[in-house]
Amino acid sequence: MEYDEFITHVQSLAQSDSREEAERATRATLETLKERIAGDEAQELAANLPQPLGDYLRGREGDSGKTFNLQEFITRASQKENIEPTTAAIHVRAVFAVLQNAINPETFAAFHAYFSHDYEELFTISPTGEVPA
Repeated sequence: MEYDEFITHVQSLAQSDSREEAERATRATLETLKERIAGDEAQELAANLPQPLGDYLRGREGDSGKTFNLQEFITRASQKENIEPTTAAIHVRAVFAVLQNAINPETFAAFHAYFSHDYEELFTISPTGEVPA
């Protein structure tokens, strides 16, 4: 998946008013992912994304990642995006949904394994590809 296509899908799923908002949402989510998962796993995920997106995940190779729950993930993403957590949650879900479609299933399964059960709502996509409300 190309960069423009990725951002377009995030914009659509998040029902964003602008492309810039979708880009900010994507960046905030990927940078929060970089904090949450092991650096080597982030590097592998980055290798499966267009370079501008992958760059948000690079720079922590060898780090083990931090353990924090879904609420903390949303809080961190909302701070990076400078928006309310409820809106950030919608954005994060949209980015996760597009990620699931953008990378190969084996890589996504390895990525998914890094998250505890409280994150499951981020990994749920309806058959139409829409993110549940």
